Amino acid sequence: MDCLAWKNKLQVACILTVYFTLSCPIIQGANILVVPLDGSHWINMRILIEELKLRGHSFTVLYFSKSWYIKEMPDLYQSVIIEMESIVGKNSGENVMHDMIQNVFEALQDGWTTWGFVKFQYETMYFMHACHNWGMLLITTIFENKSLLNQLENEHFDLVLTDPVFPTGSMLAYYLKLPLVYNVRWITTGEAQFLAAPSPASYVPIPGSQLTDKMSFSQRTQNVIQNLVQLAISNFLTYPIYNKLCHRYLGPGTDIETVLLRADVWLMRVDFIFEFPRPTMPNIVYIGGFQCKPSKPLPLEFEEFVQSSGEHGIIVMSMGTFVNFLPMHMTMKIAEALAQVPQKVIWRHDGKIPPNIGNNTLLAKWIPQNDLLGHPKTRVFVAHGGTNGLYEAIYHGVPVVGIPLFYDQFDNLIRLEIRGAAKVICVTTMQSTDLLEAVNEVIHNTSYRENMQKLSALHRDQPETPMERAIFWVEYVARNKAATHLRTASYRLPWYVYYCMDVMIFLLSLFLMVIVMTVLLLKRLCNVTRKRKEKTQ
Repeated sequence: MDCLAWKNKLQVACILTVYFTLSCPIIQGANILVVPLDGSHWINMRILIEELKLRGHSFTVLYFSKSWYIKEMPDLYQSVIIEMESIVGKNSGENVMHDMIQNVFEALQDGWTTWGFVKFQYETMYFMHACHNWGMLLITTIFENKSLLNQLENEHFDLVLTDPVFPTGSMLAYYLKLPLVYNVRWITTGEAQFLAAPSPASYVPIPGSQLTDKMSFSQRTQNVIQNLVQLAISNFLTYPIYNKLCHRYLGPGTDIETVLLRADVWLMRVDFIFEFPRPTMPNIVYIGGFQCKPSKPLPLEFEEFVQSSGEHGIIVMSMGTFVNFLPMHMTMKIAEALAQVPQKVIWRHDGKIPPNIGNNTLLAKWIPQNDLLGHPKTRVFVAHGGTNGLYEAIYHGVPVVGIPLFYDQFDNLIRLEIRGAAKVICVTTMQSTDLLEAVNEVIHNTSYRENMQKLSALHRDQPETPMERAIFWVEYVARNKAATHLRTASYRLPWYVYYCMDVMIFLLSLFLMVIVMTVLLLKRLCNVTRKRKEKTQ
């Protein structure tokens, strides 16, 4: 009897095993070509690659020889390295970025005066122009290397995963006729959502405007003007640069906007607890905060320093991947402010040590930022407003004191400030007292932490993690060899068709014809009536 019961249980277990095995999707390892961007963008991409690697996928990463963050990692991916001289000489990209940051600081040393603003815009535009020239050189180097193109064709990749700030990966996917997935927030001409989805200027603020989704008439006017300026820059300056390359390497009938919009899935590094609500598209998948994870125990040197803070806790400060240090006069203002707080301070800093550094401050070239933000003794995060750091602060519920420097950092911090989770300081006019007051306010006014913890709870309240969502959609495209059914037809339409200008002209013509015919008819009737009256008389 016992043997029979055991046999029945074994049969049931086998049936259940077969059922669950067949009901689960079979995932074969995909062969993925990755074309990343350097800096903090590469950190995002590497985290995604590491998770996909655990699921059996293989990767080939294409990058240029002067990359300063992307290195050979044979355990994680194969490397295809493009040997090329930088257009700025023999300097690394890191040095170029530091030079640009230094020039921006010099332009703003007198504050936001008219001349300072003009110099700031000039420096940022000059830097972007240099970046696009570098992007052109990289694309030309790749497509002129026929042996490299043959090598990529012979690898039989299943899809291309790329960050489309520069269209290198998009053009390669088009050339190789491969499905395309973006790990994206920015594209060649600005924020990706403005190219991929409708963006009404009445309530969708353009990046750089420092506006919210609730705009007055003057703010909407400003937003429309900035949209038109951005559209003009894209169509008359940026697109023509890459259109030449598309015509040369992809065929005379191609243009860069069509190539960019060809992506099957856009993994958008945005979450609507942070972003303003806006129209979207079915192939845009929101994965904001996908790199966030629970904190791990700190290395011993950091843990001992944190524990020495007692009941006051610690302040974490970092200016991001690109800005390892600030000009000395700014560094000294920060050091003076932080030396006066009762908290201990851990500051990521890779420049000259300021002479007025406080005894409560630990300077480090590298810090375990995620683990520090997740530590229960962390009271506030002093940051520049980069997307990665802010999402980690949201994930762990740590309020922010923001010191934005350039690009999207101003808009990022405004999004947190209007939600009551951050205090923003203007770097051009900042004094040590401003920073000290801001830090004390954020620490002692509990509303900042409460508001950030509300955002954290909303961010975590999802049926799946952003990382799980990202992995699913990469595998979805690999399984189905594309996701063209999710693409809108708009990317094939000329602008006048997209905005129905031809239809409006046709309807307006009909309306004018009806008006003209009505006027002529009335005039004819008047003439007939007048003639009848004359005959009667």
